[in-house]
Amino acid sequence: MLIRRELPADVPGVHSVHAAAFARSETAGQRSVEARLVEELRACDAWMPELSLVATATDGAVVGHVVCSRASVGSSPALGLGPLGVLPAFQRTGVGHALMHAVLGAADALGEPLVVLLGHSDYYPLFGFRLAEEYGITPPVPEWRPNFQVRTLTTYNAAMRGQFTYAKPFHDL
Repeated sequence: MLIRRELPADVPGVHSVHAAAFARSETAGQRSVEARLVEELRACDAWMPELSLVATATDGAVVGHVVCSRASVGSSPALGLGPLGVLPAFQRTGVGHALMHAVLGAADALGEPLVVLLGHSDYYPLFGFRLAEEYGITPPVPEWRPNFQVRTLTTYNAAMRGQFTYAKPFHDL
């Protein structure tokens, strides 16, 4: 497996990953919410190509994808992570872990202060995520609190507090 930045030729593979990984959210003839979200993020000004990463198998096929997009905490720039998807045949083989470590390392290397996500409270703490409320960061939807998490990076400043705002495509879901 190789983790690298997404290339234009990877777009169909990225779509296939999210469509398959989140198939339970698909209905007849419609794209999955996650696949549509990636497409809409790619088309907006919050897209950060250096933080759209793919995992490829030895034959070059895209088997996983993760993306962070520009977001904010109050008036401070931050990152929103998601979606993270892995083809079902490659789930539980370390692809998701590798993508998470790679995207967090890339975000840190870019000087980003923190990454925020809405995700499983048993999985994401493996990567250093903690409840956002511990940092004074509030989710856009109060009911998300138990699963709304933050991973601080090297340039994090404790003064970053307040309401988290995702990129516009997240609001259109």
